[in-house]
Amino acid sequence: MANRAEAALRNISDTALWVAIYRARENDRVNPLFRDPFARRLAGERGEQIARELEQGQRYEWPYIARTVRFDQIVNEQIKQGADMVINLAAGLDTRPYRMELPASLKWVEVDLPAMIDYKEAILSGEQPRCSLERVRLDLTNVAARQELFARLSSVSRKALIMTEGLLVYLTRDEVTALGRDLAAQASFHDWTIDLCSPGLLKLLQDNLGALEKAGSPLKFGPEEGPDFFNGSGWKAAEVYSMLKTAAGIKRLPLGLRLLALLPESNGRQGSRPWGAVCRLTRM
Repeated sequence: MANRAEAALRNISDTALWVAIYRARENDRVNPLFRDPFARRLAGERGEQIARELEQGQRYEWPYIARTVRFDQIVNEQIKQGADMVINLAAGLDTRPYRMELPASLKWVEVDLPAMIDYKEAILSGEQPRCSLERVRLDLTNVAARQELFARLSSVSRKALIMTEGLLVYLTRDEVTALGRDLAAQASFHDWTIDLCSPGLLKLLQDNLGALEKAGSPLKFGPEEGPDFFNGSGWKAAEVYSMLKTAAGIKRLPLGLRLLALLPESNGRQGSRPWGAVCRLTRM
């Protein structure tokens, strides 16, 4: 698989195309867990090529589908609980403002690199989002610029939900801590939804997706502390959803992994165990 992965994945943006194919496949099911009629258009021929070239790529499909389902559920629940803004950092090719049933009064903000936003806007130019949508072209490694953005968004929201879906794994521990502190500094930023992997899962992904490192986007973040890592930046875990158990519950887990899903849940330190989760963090 390594040789094919190296040929298929050229940069971090290619992973957005790859994940979009998974959403497109779910959309094509008779009874999909969510509908995303825009995913195949966004993935394009490049996304199809990546999916074809990765012989065993389908084995990665179930955690991405489980992650999407959990993020959707958290977004819906937080809106019910009064969230008036959703801020999606490194939004990639996410289409939630278009595909989810959202109140028109909701403010949705997507932040990503200019090239990604330009591509996405070109593909979706004829579509209408369900809520108020703002896109911000910004490199999140520009600390001063992101702090300025966060302060502006906090000033016009009462209760904001932050999303970093598929972002943190590319950052160092120090970068994640700094981002967490910048978010916690904003009074209206109440909740932060992340996906998280253990050191064991990080090592597995590094071994299987080495092409990302060659393309300049190595996988870095899999804290041994688990969700407790974020306590140091002002956040604590309010909800932790194992990807294994989530996938089993939605009937997307491969047969060979179903026995593992019967093991007791564990949300603390995972060590070498390949473990991934979606977590909702709340301000301490």
